[in-house]
Amino acid sequence: MIWYYTCNHIWILVQENHRNHLSHTYIQTNQRELFMLLNSIGSLRQAVQDNFAWVFVYIFSLGLLLGCSPSQHVSSNPCTHTPELYTSRILTQPGGFTDGIEGPAVDRKGNIYAVNFARQHTIGMVTPRGHSSHFIELPSGSVGNGIRFNSKGQMLIADYPKHNVLQVDMKSRRISVYAHEPSMNQPNDLAIAANDMLFASDPKWNDSTGQIWRIDPDGSVHLLESGMGTTNGIEVSPDEKTLYVNESVQRNVWAYDLSPNGKISNKRLLIQFPDHGMDGMRCDASGNLYITRYGKGTISKVSANGRELLEIRLSGTRPSNIAFGGADGRTCYVTMADQGNIETFRVEIPGRSWLLHPMN
Repeated sequence: MIWYYTCNHIWILVQENHRNHLSHTYIQTNQRELFMLLNSIGSLRQAVQDNFAWVFVYIFSLGLLLGCSPSQHVSSNPCTHTPELYTSRILTQPGGFTDGIEGPAVDRKGNIYAVNFARQHTIGMVTPRGHSSHFIELPSGSVGNGIRFNSKGQMLIADYPKHNVLQVDMKSRRISVYAHEPSMNQPNDLAIAANDMLFASDPKWNDSTGQIWRIDPDGSVHLLESGMGTTNGIEVSPDEKTLYVNESVQRNVWAYDLSPNGKISNKRLLIQFPDHGMDGMRCDASGNLYITRYGKGTISKVSANGRELLEIRLSGTRPSNIAFGGADGRTCYVTMADQGNIETFRVEIPGRSWLLHPMN
């Protein structure tokens, strides 16, 4: 067991070095982390009769970290057999959801939820194995978009026609209005902090403008910024010091400093794409953004300093949003508007939101 966890941890560090083309300084940091790991378990070697295994751990791990070039391709983990990273596959059958499929969010049991299952005004539930079913019907006139879970396990849904954020008790499936703001255009996507502070993008599609709102845990709503482009994807960084917002039509991704009380400042352009649109986006635990490229059929992985690290090719062309889940938080689920289904692929680093509320 010690060997398995040691090897698996080593391999995560190696994959980060390879996949993200990290700097020499970061590689040195990972090496130091490895040395600390090996030293911390050094005392356990006295209880092991055959020291050959420990010698192998040292030689194998040091060879991987010190001898491998970051430009080499890493396709599999020598410790375990895992699906190939960044290779998308179909999770649910096309047509199970409408072309308004959005969301998605993953509960503590690993189930995936997305809006508009079979028809508008619904929420569908998908098991990790891809079995889809009807979960709830929204109130008359309500249509969902972004979904998030708070620290209590309650589902929060952006209800754009009614200018609401809805709250769902997952046991009783009772739906209530968590927040309402008549001056919202149409709340679109949601981001959430560890203290349950919520952030909502709010586009106005007919004139390509938008704004950003903050919804406090007591349900009060506060305008953070107006006069923006078509605000859509929104996310909080792992350290909760940065708020990211993208503008679909203008193809900009903005970063703001985020204060502990939810105020934003120091707006700056993180990245601008030359073509196609954007929709939802989520951060991994290392601060990389996974941005859905609507119309291009890819997910763009962008570093916290605005460098595009890679693109993940999907089978569909209109990804609308993304979430992290799985037993280790390293499975991505992508809602596909053109196919009415969900695709999935594996990554090295868990999602930020998954670490907030990991599986039971």
